[in-house]
Amino acid sequence: MTLGLVDWLVVVAYFAIALAVGLAFSRRASASAEQFFLSGRALPWWLAGTSMVATTFAADTPLAVTGLTVKYGIAGNWLWWSFVMSGMLTVVFYARLWRRAEILTDAEFAEVRYSGGAAAFLRGFRACYLALAVNSIIIGWVTAAMGKILGLTLGLGRWEATIALFVLTGLYSTASGLWGVVVTDFFQFSLAMIGCIALAVFALGAVGGLDGLLTALHARFPDDAPLRIVPGLDSPWMPALTFFAYLAVNWWASWYPGAEPGGGGYVAQRIMATKSERHALLAALWFNVAHYALRPWPWILVALVSMVLYPGLADPEEGFVRVMVDHLPPVWRGFLLAAFFAAYMSTISTQLNWGASYLVNDVYRRFVAAGRDARHYAGVGRVATVVMMAISGVVASYIGTVEGAWKFLLAIGAGTGPVYLLRWYWWRINAWSEVSAMTAALVVSLGAQAWLGLSAEDPAGFARLLMLTTALTTVAWVGVTLATPAEPAEQLRAFYRRARPGGPGWRAVAPEASSDARLGAGLLQWVAGCAVVYLALFGIGGLLLGRPVAGVVALVAAGALVRYLVRATADVAAPVAWTPERPAKP
Repeated sequence: MTLGLVDWLVVVAYFAIALAVGLAFSRRASASAEQFFLSGRALPWWLAGTSMVATTFAADTPLAVTGLTVKYGIAGNWLWWSFVMSGMLTVVFYARLWRRAEILTDAEFAEVRYSGGAAAFLRGFRACYLALAVNSIIIGWVTAAMGKILGLTLGLGRWEATIALFVLTGLYSTASGLWGVVVTDFFQFSLAMIGCIALAVFALGAVGGLDGLLTALHARFPDDAPLRIVPGLDSPWMPALTFFAYLAVNWWASWYPGAEPGGGGYVAQRIMATKSERHALLAALWFNVAHYALRPWPWILVALVSMVLYPGLADPEEGFVRVMVDHLPPVWRGFLLAAFFAAYMSTISTQLNWGASYLVNDVYRRFVAAGRDARHYAGVGRVATVVMMAISGVVASYIGTVEGAWKFLLAIGAGTGPVYLLRWYWWRINAWSEVSAMTAALVVSLGAQAWLGLSAEDPAGFARLLMLTTALTTVAWVGVTLATPAEPAEQLRAFYRRARPGGPGWRAVAPEASSDARLGAGLLQWVAGCAVVYLALFGIGGLLLGRPVAGVVALVAAGALVRYLVRATADVAAPVAWTPERPAKP
Protein backbone atom coordinates (compact mmCIF):
# COMPACT_ATOMS: atom_id res chain seq x y z
CA MET A 1 0.00 0.00 0.00
CA THR A 2 1.43 3.35 -1.02
CA LEU A 3 1.15 6.11 1.57
CA GLY A 4 1.32 9.76 0.54
CA LEU A 5 2.59 12.69 2.60
CA VAL A 6 -0.85 13.40 4.04
CA ASP A 7 -1.23 9.75 5.06
CA TRP A 8 2.04 9.85 6.95
CA LEU A 9 1.10 13.13 8.61
CA VAL A 10 -2.08 11.50 9.93
CA VAL A 11 -0.10 8.57 11.37
CA VAL A 12 2.52 10.87 12.94
CA ALA A 13 -0.22 13.06 14.45
CA TYR A 14 -1.80 10.03 16.09
CA PHE A 15 1.47 8.96 17.71
CA ALA A 16 2.15 12.50 18.91
CA ILE A 17 -1.23 12.64 20.67
CA ALA A 18 -0.80 9.18 22.24
CA LEU A 19 2.66 9.99 23.59
CA ALA A 20 1.50 13.39 24.84
CA VAL A 21 -1.25 11.76 26.91
CA GLY A 22 1.25 9.32 28.39
CA LEU A 23 3.60 12.09 29.44
CA ALA A 24 0.75 14.20 30.80
CA PHE A 25 -0.24 11.48 33.27
CA SER A 26 3.23 10.22 34.16
CA ARG A 27 3.55 12.27 37.37
CA ARG A 28 0.15 11.16 38.68
CA ALA A 29 0.97 7.51 37.88
CA SER A 30 4.19 7.70 39.92
CA ALA A 31 2.39 8.60 43.13
CA SER A 32 1.48 5.04 44.18
CA ALA A 33 0.66 1.56 42.95
CA GLU A 34 -3.06 2.33 43.36
CA GLN A 35 -2.72 5.37 41.11
CA PHE A 36 -0.59 3.44 38.60
CA PHE A 37 -2.92 0.42 38.43
CA LEU A 38 -6.38 1.71 39.52
CA SER A 39 -6.37 5.49 38.83
CA GLY A 40 -7.06 6.17 42.51
CA ARG A 41 -10.50 4.47 42.17
CA ALA A 42 -11.93 7.60 40.55
CA LEU A 43 -12.96 6.54 37.02
CA PRO A 44 -16.46 7.47 35.78
CA TRP A 45 -18.51 4.68 34.21
CA TRP A 46 -18.31 5.93 30.62
CA LEU A 47 -14.52 6.15 30.70
CA ALA A 48 -14.04 2.78 32.42
CA GLY A 49 -16.53 1.04 30.10
CA THR A 50 -15.08 2.56 26.94
CA SER A 51 -11.61 1.51 28.07
CA MET A 52 -12.84 -2.09 28.39
CA VAL A 53 -14.25 -1.95 24.85
CA ALA A 54 -11.08 -0.40 23.46
CA THR A 55 -9.02 -3.15 25.06
CA THR A 56 -11.08 -5.87 23.37
CA PHE A 57 -10.85 -3.98 20.04
CA ALA A 58 -7.31 -4.82 19.01
CA ALA A 59 -5.64 -5.29 15.66
CA ASP A 60 -6.45 -8.99 15.92
CA THR A 61 -10.21 -8.60 16.31
CA PRO A 62 -11.22 -7.50 12.78
CA LEU A 63 -8.90 -10.14 11.31
CA ALA A 64 -10.29 -12.90 13.52
CA VAL A 65 -13.89 -11.92 12.77
CA THR A 66 -13.05 -11.91 9.06
CA GLY A 67 -11.60 -15.41 9.32
CA LEU A 68 -14.61 -16.71 11.25
CA THR A 69 -17.09 -15.16 8.80
CA VAL A 70 -15.31 -16.37 5.66
CA LYS A 71 -14.93 -19.95 6.97
CA TYR A 72 -18.19 -20.42 8.87
CA GLY A 73 -20.50 -17.62 7.74
CA ILE A 74 -21.88 -14.93 10.02
CA ALA A 75 -22.93 -17.69 12.43
CA GLY A 76 -19.25 -18.40 13.10
CA ASN A 77 -19.22 -15.34 15.33
CA TRP A 78 -21.23 -17.22 17.95
CA LEU A 79 -17.80 -18.31 19.19
CA TRP A 80 -17.66 -14.92 20.92
CA TRP A 81 -21.29 -13.73 20.71
CA SER A 82 -22.19 -16.47 23.20
CA PHE A 83 -20.22 -14.58 25.86
CA VAL A 84 -22.99 -11.97 26.05
CA MET A 85 -24.61 -14.25 28.65
CA SER A 86 -21.44 -14.33 30.74
CA GLY A 87 -20.93 -10.59 30.41
CA MET A 88 -24.45 -9.85 31.62
CA LEU A 89 -23.90 -12.01 34.70
CA THR A 90 -21.01 -9.67 35.51
CA VAL A 91 -23.23 -6.62 35.01
CA VAL A 92 -26.08 -7.82 37.21
CA PHE A 93 -24.33 -9.85 39.91
CA TYR A 94 -20.58 -9.34 40.03
CA ALA A 95 -19.68 -5.73 39.15
CA ARG A 96 -20.81 -4.37 42.51
CA LEU A 97 -19.12 -7.27 44.33
CA TRP A 98 -15.75 -6.54 42.73
CA ARG A 99 -16.10 -2.86 43.65
CA ARG A 100 -16.97 -3.72 47.25
CA ALA A 101 -13.97 -6.02 47.60
CA GLU A 102 -11.59 -3.00 47.71
CA ILE A 103 -8.63 -4.93 46.27
CA LEU A 104 -6.00 -4.02 43.69
CA THR A 105 -6.15 -7.14 41.48
CA ASP A 106 -8.46 -10.11 41.07
CA ALA A 107 -5.57 -12.38 42.14
CA GLU A 108 -5.56 -10.61 45.52
CA PHE A 109 -9.13 -11.88 45.90
CA ALA A 110 -7.64 -15.27 46.85
CA GLU A 111 -6.50 -14.02 50.27
CA VAL A 112 -9.76 -12.15 50.87
CA ARG A 113 -11.98 -15.14 50.13
CA TYR A 114 -9.67 -17.92 51.42
CA SER A 115 -7.07 -18.26 54.17
CA GLY A 116 -3.74 -19.82 55.04
CA GLY A 117 -0.98 -21.22 52.88
CA ALA A 118 -3.36 -22.50 50.20
CA ALA A 119 -4.73 -18.98 49.65
CA ALA A 120 -1.22 -17.51 49.44
CA PHE A 121 -0.17 -20.21 46.97
CA LEU A 122 -3.27 -19.60 44.83
CA ARG A 123 -2.63 -15.87 44.78
CA GLY A 124 0.97 -16.22 43.62
CA PHE A 125 0.22 -19.08 41.22
CA ARG A 126 -2.70 -17.27 39.58
CA ALA A 127 -0.76 -14.02 39.32
CA CYS A 128 2.20 -15.67 37.54
CA TYR A 129 -0.06 -17.83 35.36
CA LEU A 130 -2.09 -14.86 34.13
CA ALA A 131 0.73 -12.31 33.88
CA LEU A 132 3.43 -14.46 32.28
CA ALA A 133 1.56 -17.26 30.47
CA VAL A 134 -1.92 -16.09 29.49
CA ASN A 135 -0.97 -12.43 29.12
CA SER A 136 1.96 -13.31 26.89
CA ILE A 137 -0.32 -15.36 24.63
CA ILE A 138 -2.78 -12.45 24.36
CA ILE A 139 -0.10 -9.86 23.64
CA GLY A 140 1.53 -12.33 21.28
CA TRP A 141 -1.53 -12.92 19.11
CA VAL A 142 -2.43 -9.21 19.03
CA THR A 143 1.12 -8.38 17.99
CA ALA A 144 1.16 -11.18 15.41
CA ALA A 145 -2.05 -9.75 13.90
CA MET A 146 -0.63 -6.22 13.79
CA GLY A 147 2.57 -7.60 12.27
CA LYS A 148 0.46 -9.23 9.55
CA ILE A 149 -1.19 -5.87 8.85
CA LEU A 150 2.12 -4.02 8.68
CA GLY A 151 3.62 -6.75 6.51
CA LEU A 152 0.84 -6.46 3.92
CA THR A 153 0.60 -2.65 4.04
CA LEU A 154 4.18 -1.45 4.60
CA GLY A 155 6.24 -4.54 3.76
CA LEU A 156 7.77 -4.87 7.24
CA GLY A 157 9.09 -8.23 8.46
CA ARG A 158 7.56 -9.81 11.59
CA TRP A 159 10.49 -9.04 13.90
CA GLU A 160 10.87 -5.50 12.59
CA ALA A 161 7.18 -4.89 13.16
CA THR A 162 7.20 -6.50 16.63
CA ILE A 163 10.13 -4.44 17.93
CA ALA A 164 8.73 -1.19 16.51
CA LEU A 165 5.30 -1.82 17.99
CA PHE A 166 6.63 -2.67 21.45
CA VAL A 167 8.86 0.38 21.60
CA LEU A 168 6.08 2.76 20.61
CA THR A 169 3.49 1.24 22.95
CA GLY A 170 5.89 0.78 25.84
CA LEU A 171 6.85 4.46 25.89
CA TYR A 172 3.47 5.69 27.05
CA SER A 173 2.09 2.62 28.86
CA THR A 174 5.10 2.43 31.20
CA ALA A 175 4.99 6.17 31.82
CA SER A 176 1.31 6.92 32.29
CA GLY A 177 -0.25 4.16 34.36
CA LEU A 178 -3.97 3.42 34.15
CA TRP A 179 -5.09 7.06 33.90
CA GLY A 180 -3.09 7.55 30.74
CA VAL A 181 -4.22 4.17 29.40
CA VAL A 182 -7.95 4.80 29.83
CA VAL A 183 -7.89 8.38 28.56
CA THR A 184 -5.94 7.28 25.48
CA ASP A 185 -8.32 4.32 25.10
CA PHE A 186 -11.27 6.70 24.70
CA PHE A 187 -9.52 8.53 21.86
CA GLN A 188 -8.22 5.31 20.31
CA PHE A 189 -11.61 3.55 20.33
CA SER A 190 -13.26 6.49 18.57
CA LEU A 191 -10.52 6.58 15.95
CA ALA A 192 -10.62 2.82 15.36
CA MET A 193 -14.42 2.72 14.97
CA ILE A 194 -14.45 5.62 12.49
CA GLY A 195 -11.70 3.95 10.48
CA CYS A 196 -13.49 0.57 10.31
CA ILE A 197 -16.83 2.15 9.37
CA ALA A 198 -15.10 4.08 6.58
CA LEU A 199 -13.44 0.89 5.33
CA ALA A 200 -16.83 -0.86 5.25
CA VAL A 201 -18.25 1.99 3.16
CA PHE A 202 -15.41 1.88 0.64
CA ALA A 203 -15.53 -1.93 0.57
CA LEU A 204 -19.23 -1.90 -0.31
CA GLY A 205 -18.51 0.63 -3.02
CA ALA A 206 -16.10 -1.83 -4.61
CA VAL A 207 -18.87 -4.44 -5.08
CA GLY A 208 -21.73 -2.18 -6.13
CA GLY A 209 -23.08 -1.34 -2.69
CA LEU A 210 -25.09 -3.51 -0.33
CA ASP A 211 -27.37 -4.75 -3.12
CA GLY A 212 -24.34 -5.73 -5.20
CA LEU A 213 -22.81 -7.60 -2.27
CA LEU A 214 -25.98 -9.58 -1.53
CA THR A 215 -26.47 -10.38 -5.23
CA ALA A 216 -22.88 -11.62 -5.60
CA LEU A 217 -23.10 -13.77 -2.47
CA HIS A 218 -26.41 -15.25 -3.53
CA ALA A 219 -24.99 -16.13 -6.94
CA ARG A 220 -22.08 -17.94 -5.28
CA PHE A 221 -24.09 -19.45 -2.42
CA PRO A 222 -27.72 -19.99 -3.52
CA ASP A 223 -28.69 -21.18 -0.02
CA ASP A 224 -27.34 -17.92 1.49
CA ALA A 225 -25.46 -20.01 4.09
CA PRO A 226 -22.81 -17.32 4.77
CA LEU A 227 -25.54 -14.79 5.62
CA ARG A 228 -27.35 -16.92 8.18
CA ILE A 229 -27.07 -15.76 11.76
CA VAL A 230 -28.49 -19.06 13.06
CA PRO A 231 -27.14 -22.04 11.07
CA GLY A 232 -29.28 -24.95 9.95
CA LEU A 233 -28.96 -28.30 11.72
CA ASP A 234 -27.30 -29.80 8.65
CA SER A 235 -25.11 -26.79 7.90
CA PRO A 236 -21.65 -27.75 6.59
CA TRP A 237 -20.49 -24.24 7.53
CA MET A 238 -21.30 -24.49 11.22
CA PRO A 239 -21.91 -28.04 12.55
CA ALA A 240 -24.84 -28.35 14.95
CA LEU A 241 -22.52 -29.79 17.64
CA THR A 242 -20.31 -26.70 17.49
CA PHE A 243 -23.27 -24.31 17.60
CA PHE A 244 -24.64 -26.21 20.60
CA ALA A 245 -21.28 -26.02 22.39
CA TYR A 246 -21.13 -22.25 21.86
CA LEU A 247 -24.65 -21.60 23.19
CA ALA A 248 -24.90 -24.23 25.93
CA VAL A 249 -21.36 -24.62 27.30
CA ASN A 250 -18.82 -22.07 26.09
CA TRP A 251 -20.09 -18.93 27.83
CA TRP A 252 -20.25 -20.30 31.39
CA ALA A 253 -17.57 -22.99 31.30
CA SER A 254 -14.55 -21.21 29.81
CA TRP A 255 -12.28 -18.52 31.12
CA TYR A 256 -11.50 -16.00 28.40
CA PRO A 257 -9.98 -12.49 28.74
CA GLY A 258 -12.71 -9.86 28.63
CA ALA A 259 -15.45 -12.48 29.14
CA GLU A 260 -14.43 -14.18 32.36
CA PRO A 261 -17.32 -15.92 34.18
CA GLY A 262 -17.98 -13.69 37.15
CA GLY A 263 -15.70 -10.98 35.82
CA GLY A 264 -11.96 -10.84 36.23
CA GLY A 265 -8.78 -9.69 34.54
CA TYR A 266 -8.77 -6.21 33.06
CA VAL A 267 -12.58 -6.06 33.26
CA ALA A 268 -12.36 -6.45 37.04
CA GLN A 269 -9.49 -3.96 37.11
CA ARG A 270 -11.62 -1.28 35.41
CA ILE A 271 -14.58 -2.10 37.65
CA MET A 272 -12.44 -1.77 40.78
CA ALA A 273 -11.10 1.56 39.48
CA THR A 274 -14.56 3.18 39.23
CA LYS A 275 -15.74 5.76 41.73
CA SER A 276 -18.76 3.82 43.08
CA GLU A 277 -20.77 0.61 42.79
CA ARG A 278 -23.27 2.23 40.44
CA HIS A 279 -20.47 3.44 38.18
CA ALA A 280 -19.07 -0.11 38.26
CA LEU A 281 -22.38 -1.60 37.11
CA LEU A 282 -22.95 1.02 34.39
CA ALA A 283 -19.38 0.61 33.13
CA ALA A 284 -19.91 -3.15 32.73
CA LEU A 285 -23.30 -2.58 31.02
CA TRP A 286 -21.89 -0.05 28.54
CA PHE A 287 -18.98 -2.37 27.81
CA ASN A 288 -21.24 -5.28 26.90
CA VAL A 289 -23.55 -3.21 24.70
CA ALA A 290 -20.70 -1.53 22.84
CA HIS A 291 -18.54 -4.64 22.61
CA TYR A 292 -21.14 -7.01 21.20
CA ALA A 293 -23.77 -4.83 19.52
CA LEU A 294 -22.00 -1.73 18.15
CA ARG A 295 -18.62 -2.95 16.91
CA PRO A 296 -18.99 -6.13 14.81
CA TRP A 297 -20.96 -5.16 11.71
CA PRO A 298 -18.32 -3.05 9.91
CA TRP A 299 -15.91 -5.99 10.24
CA ILE A 300 -18.53 -8.51 9.08
CA LEU A 301 -19.39 -6.39 6.01
CA VAL A 302 -15.71 -6.17 5.04
CA ALA A 303 -15.38 -9.94 5.55
CA LEU A 304 -18.34 -10.59 3.23
CA VAL A 305 -16.85 -8.25 0.62
CA SER A 306 -13.54 -10.12 0.86
CA MET A 307 -15.40 -13.36 0.04
CA VAL A 308 -16.52 -11.77 -3.23
CA LEU A 309 -13.26 -10.03 -4.14
CA TYR A 310 -10.72 -12.62 -2.95
CA PRO A 311 -12.29 -16.10 -2.97
CA GLY A 312 -10.12 -18.99 -1.87
CA LEU A 313 -7.50 -17.14 0.17
CA ALA A 314 -5.21 -19.56 2.00
CA ASP A 315 -5.42 -17.30 5.06
CA PRO A 316 -8.94 -15.80 5.16
CA GLU A 317 -7.87 -13.32 7.85
CA GLU A 318 -5.79 -11.54 5.21
CA GLY A 319 -8.96 -10.60 3.32
CA PHE A 320 -9.63 -7.69 5.65
CA VAL A 321 -6.19 -6.19 5.03
CA ARG A 322 -6.37 -6.78 1.28
CA VAL A 323 -9.61 -4.78 1.08
CA MET A 324 -7.86 -2.04 3.01
CA VAL A 325 -4.81 -2.07 0.71
CA ASP A 326 -6.71 -2.22 -2.59
CA HIS A 327 -9.77 -0.02 -2.03
CA LEU A 328 -8.97 2.81 0.36
CA PRO A 329 -8.28 6.23 -1.22
CA PRO A 330 -5.45 8.53 -0.07
CA VAL A 331 -5.81 10.17 3.35
CA TRP A 332 -8.12 7.34 4.44
CA ARG A 333 -5.18 4.94 4.08
CA GLY A 334 -3.24 6.88 6.69
CA PHE A 335 -6.32 7.29 8.84
CA LEU A 336 -7.10 3.57 8.93
CA LEU A 337 -3.47 2.63 9.53
CA ALA A 338 -3.49 5.06 12.47
CA ALA A 339 -6.78 3.45 13.58
CA PHE A 340 -5.13 0.03 13.60
CA PHE A 341 -2.23 1.42 15.60
CA ALA A 342 -4.81 2.85 18.01
CA ALA A 343 -6.63 -0.48 18.33
CA TYR A 344 -3.35 -2.31 18.87
CA MET A 345 -1.94 0.13 21.40
CA SER A 346 -5.15 0.36 23.44
CA THR A 347 -5.08 -3.40 23.97
CA ILE A 348 -1.36 -3.79 24.59
CA SER A 349 -1.18 -0.89 27.03
CA THR A 350 -3.98 -2.44 29.08
CA GLN A 351 -2.46 -5.93 28.99
CA LEU A 352 0.90 -4.57 30.10
CA ASN A 353 -0.58 -2.49 32.91
CA TRP A 354 -2.87 -5.34 34.00
CA GLY A 355 -0.11 -7.96 33.89
CA ALA A 356 2.31 -5.73 35.76
CA SER A 357 -0.31 -5.24 38.49
CA TYR A 358 -0.17 -9.00 39.18
CA LEU A 359 3.61 -9.15 39.27
CA VAL A 360 3.92 -6.13 41.55
CA ASN A 361 0.94 -6.52 43.89
CA ASP A 362 0.58 -10.29 44.08
CA VAL A 363 4.15 -11.51 43.69
CA TYR A 364 6.73 -8.79 44.43
CA ARG A 365 4.94 -6.90 47.20
CA ARG A 366 3.30 -10.00 48.67
CA PHE A 367 6.24 -12.43 48.68
CA VAL A 368 9.45 -10.48 47.96
CA ALA A 369 9.49 -6.90 49.28
CA ALA A 370 6.60 -5.95 51.54
CA GLY A 371 6.42 -2.57 53.26
CA ARG A 372 8.24 -0.43 50.68
CA ASP A 373 7.04 3.08 49.87
CA ALA A 374 4.37 3.71 47.22
CA ARG A 375 6.74 5.20 44.63
CA HIS A 376 8.95 2.13 44.83
CA TYR A 377 6.11 -0.15 43.75
CA ALA A 378 5.13 2.20 40.91
CA GLY A 379 8.73 2.01 39.67
CA VAL A 380 8.77 -1.78 39.89
CA GLY A 381 5.55 -1.76 37.85
CA ARG A 382 7.43 -0.11 34.99
CA VAL A 383 10.19 -2.73 35.15
CA ALA A 384 7.59 -5.53 35.14
CA THR A 385 6.02 -3.99 32.04
CA VAL A 386 9.32 -4.19 30.13
CA VAL A 387 9.83 -7.84 31.20
CA MET A 388 6.40 -8.83 29.88
CA MET A 389 7.04 -7.04 26.59
CA ALA A 390 10.17 -9.14 26.03
CA ILE A 391 8.42 -12.45 26.80
CA SER A 392 5.43 -11.58 24.62
CA GLY A 393 7.65 -10.69 21.68
CA VAL A 394 8.99 -14.24 21.63
CA VAL A 395 5.49 -15.74 21.91
CA ALA A 396 4.27 -13.62 18.98
CA SER A 397 6.71 -15.32 16.63
CA TYR A 398 5.04 -18.72 17.19
CA ILE A 399 1.40 -17.72 16.61
CA GLY A 400 -0.18 -18.59 13.25
CA THR A 401 -3.81 -17.46 13.17
CA VAL A 402 -5.73 -15.32 15.64
CA GLU A 403 -8.70 -17.69 15.59
CA GLY A 404 -6.42 -20.59 16.57
CA ALA A 405 -4.99 -18.61 19.50
CA TRP A 406 -8.50 -17.64 20.66
CA LYS A 407 -9.67 -21.24 20.63
CA PHE A 408 -6.50 -22.49 22.32
CA LEU A 409 -7.02 -20.11 25.23
CA LEU A 410 -10.69 -21.07 25.48
CA ALA A 411 -9.79 -24.76 25.56
CA ILE A 412 -7.18 -24.51 28.32
CA GLY A 413 -9.64 -22.57 30.49
CA ALA A 414 -12.65 -24.85 29.90
CA GLY A 415 -14.35 -26.05 33.07
CA THR A 416 -12.96 -23.32 35.33
CA GLY A 417 -15.95 -21.01 34.88
CA PRO A 418 -18.27 -22.59 37.50
CA VAL A 419 -15.65 -22.08 40.22
CA TYR A 420 -15.36 -18.38 39.42
CA LEU A 421 -19.14 -18.00 39.41
CA LEU A 422 -19.81 -19.96 42.60
CA ARG A 423 -16.95 -18.73 44.79
CA TRP A 424 -18.95 -15.55 45.51
CA TYR A 425 -22.20 -17.41 46.29
CA TRP A 426 -21.28 -20.76 47.87
CA TRP A 427 -19.33 -20.90 51.10
CA ARG A 428 -17.99 -24.42 50.48
CA ILE A 429 -15.65 -23.39 47.62
CA ASN A 430 -12.07 -23.24 48.89
CA ALA A 431 -8.63 -22.31 47.55
CA TRP A 432 -7.93 -25.84 46.34
CA SER A 433 -11.12 -25.70 44.25
CA GLU A 434 -9.56 -22.98 42.11
CA VAL A 435 -6.10 -24.56 41.97
CA SER A 436 -7.49 -27.93 40.93
CA ALA A 437 -9.80 -26.40 38.30
CA MET A 438 -6.99 -24.41 36.65
CA THR A 439 -4.62 -27.39 36.72
CA ALA A 440 -7.15 -29.94 35.47
CA ALA A 441 -8.31 -27.69 32.61
CA LEU A 442 -4.77 -27.16 31.38
CA VAL A 443 -3.73 -30.82 31.67
CA VAL A 444 -6.92 -32.29 30.16
CA SER A 445 -7.01 -29.82 27.28
CA LEU A 446 -3.38 -30.27 26.29
CA GLY A 447 -3.65 -34.04 26.75
CA ALA A 448 -6.78 -34.32 24.61
CA GLN A 449 -5.14 -32.32 21.84
CA ALA A 450 -1.90 -34.32 21.99
CA TRP A 451 -3.23 -37.86 22.53
CA LEU A 452 -6.83 -37.87 21.28
CA GLY A 453 -6.22 -35.70 18.23
CA LEU A 454 -8.92 -33.15 19.13
CA SER A 455 -7.93 -29.96 17.37
CA ALA A 456 -9.12 -26.51 18.40
CA GLU A 457 -8.78 -25.46 14.74
CA ASP A 458 -11.55 -27.87 13.62
CA PRO A 459 -15.12 -26.72 14.54
CA ALA A 460 -16.39 -30.17 15.53
CA GLY A 461 -13.08 -31.06 17.19
CA PHE A 462 -13.15 -27.83 19.19
CA ALA A 463 -16.69 -28.57 20.41
CA ARG A 464 -15.68 -32.06 21.57
CA LEU A 465 -12.52 -30.71 23.19
CA LEU A 466 -14.51 -28.02 25.00
CA MET A 467 -17.13 -30.42 26.36
CA LEU A 468 -14.61 -33.12 27.35
CA THR A 469 -12.36 -30.64 29.15
CA THR A 470 -15.32 -29.04 30.90
CA ALA A 471 -16.70 -32.39 32.09
CA LEU A 472 -13.41 -33.77 33.43
CA THR A 473 -12.38 -30.45 34.97
CA THR A 474 -15.72 -30.18 36.76
CA VAL A 475 -15.37 -33.69 38.19
CA ALA A 476 -11.85 -32.84 39.35
CA TRP A 477 -12.58 -29.58 41.15
CA VAL A 478 -15.84 -30.77 42.74
CA GLY A 479 -14.06 -33.86 44.02
CA VAL A 480 -11.18 -31.81 45.41
CA THR A 481 -13.61 -29.36 47.05
CA LEU A 482 -15.48 -32.08 48.88
CA ALA A 483 -12.29 -33.91 49.85
CA THR A 484 -10.54 -30.88 51.36
CA PRO A 485 -11.53 -28.89 54.46
CA ALA A 486 -13.76 -25.84 54.15
CA GLU A 487 -12.33 -22.42 54.88
CA PRO A 488 -12.50 -21.36 58.55
CA ALA A 489 -15.91 -19.98 59.52
CA GLU A 490 -14.36 -16.71 60.72
CA GLN A 491 -12.74 -16.12 57.31
CA LEU A 492 -16.00 -16.88 55.52
CA ARG A 493 -18.03 -14.52 57.70
CA ALA A 494 -15.48 -11.74 57.23
CA PHE A 495 -15.67 -12.17 53.46
CA TYR A 496 -19.46 -12.18 53.53
CA ARG A 497 -19.60 -8.96 55.53
CA ARG A 498 -17.13 -7.38 53.15
CA ALA A 499 -18.75 -8.33 49.81
CA ARG A 500 -22.39 -8.87 50.93
CA PRO A 501 -23.26 -11.20 48.01
CA GLY A 502 -26.50 -12.53 49.50
CA GLY A 503 -28.21 -15.75 48.51
CA PRO A 504 -28.92 -19.09 50.19
CA GLY A 505 -25.41 -20.41 49.59
CA TRP A 506 -24.16 -18.49 52.65
CA ARG A 507 -26.84 -19.36 55.20
CA ALA A 508 -24.74 -22.14 56.72
CA VAL A 509 -22.07 -19.67 57.89
CA ALA A 510 -23.73 -16.24 57.71
CA PRO A 511 -27.23 -16.13 59.25
CA GLU A 512 -27.71 -12.59 57.91
CA ALA A 513 -27.59 -13.91 54.30
CA SER A 514 -30.58 -12.75 52.32
CA SER A 515 -33.27 -14.94 50.80
CA ASP A 516 -33.57 -15.91 47.14
CA ALA A 517 -35.55 -12.75 46.32
CA ARG A 518 -32.52 -10.69 45.31
CA LEU A 519 -31.18 -13.52 43.16
CA GLY A 520 -34.57 -13.96 41.48
CA ALA A 521 -34.77 -10.28 40.56
CA GLY A 522 -31.19 -10.43 39.35
CA LEU A 523 -31.92 -13.36 37.06
CA LEU A 524 -34.79 -11.39 35.48
CA GLN A 525 -32.46 -8.44 34.91
CA TRP A 526 -29.88 -10.82 33.42
CA VAL A 527 -32.41 -12.14 30.88
CA ALA A 528 -33.38 -8.56 30.00
CA GLY A 529 -29.73 -7.56 29.61
CA CYS A 530 -28.97 -10.45 27.27
CA ALA A 531 -32.08 -9.57 25.24
CA VAL A 532 -30.93 -5.93 24.95
CA VAL A 533 -27.59 -6.89 23.46
CA TYR A 534 -28.88 -9.57 21.09
CA LEU A 535 -31.81 -7.41 19.92
CA ALA A 536 -29.44 -4.50 19.23
CA LEU A 537 -26.89 -6.76 17.52
CA PHE A 538 -29.39 -8.46 15.23
CA GLY A 539 -31.44 -5.28 14.76
CA ILE A 540 -28.41 -3.52 13.27
CA GLY A 541 -27.71 -6.62 11.22
CA GLY A 542 -31.28 -6.60 9.90
CA LEU A 543 -30.92 -3.00 8.72
CA LEU A 544 -27.65 -3.80 6.94
CA LEU A 545 -28.65 -7.12 5.39
CA GLY A 546 -31.92 -6.09 3.76
CA ARG A 547 -34.41 -6.80 6.57
CA PRO A 548 -35.31 -3.26 7.69
CA VAL A 549 -38.66 -3.97 9.37
CA ALA A 550 -37.25 -6.72 11.57
CA GLY A 551 -34.24 -4.52 12.31
CA VAL A 552 -36.32 -1.54 13.45
CA VAL A 553 -38.59 -3.70 15.61
CA ALA A 554 -35.57 -5.30 17.31
CA LEU A 555 -33.93 -1.93 18.01
CA VAL A 556 -37.12 -0.45 19.46
CA ALA A 557 -37.51 -3.46 21.76
CA ALA A 558 -33.85 -3.15 22.83
CA GLY A 559 -34.39 0.53 23.69
CA ALA A 560 -37.41 -0.29 25.86
CA LEU A 561 -35.49 -2.97 27.74
CA VAL A 562 -32.56 -0.60 28.35
CA ARG A 563 -34.92 1.77 30.17
CA TYR A 564 -36.15 -1.13 32.31
CA LEU A 565 -32.59 -2.19 33.14
CA VAL A 566 -31.48 1.29 34.15
CA ARG A 567 -34.52 1.71 36.42
CA ALA A 568 -34.15 -1.79 37.89
CA THR A 569 -30.53 -1.18 38.87
CA ALA A 570 -31.01 2.39 40.11
CA ASP A 571 -30.91 1.30 43.77
CA VAL A 572 -27.24 0.30 43.70
CA ALA A 573 -25.71 1.98 46.70
CA ALA A 574 -22.46 3.87 46.95
CA PRO A 575 -19.64 1.76 48.45
CA VAL A 576 -19.43 1.60 52.22
CA ALA A 577 -15.95 1.55 53.69
CA TRP A 578 -15.33 -1.86 55.23
CA THR A 579 -13.09 -2.74 58.16
CA PRO A 580 -12.93 -5.97 60.17
CA GLU A 581 -13.94 -3.95 63.26
CA ARG A 582 -16.96 -2.32 61.57
CA PRO A 583 -18.65 -4.56 59.03
CA ALA A 584 -20.37 -2.77 56.17
CA LYS A 585 -24.15 -2.75 56.44
CA PRO A 586 -26.04 -4.72 53.83
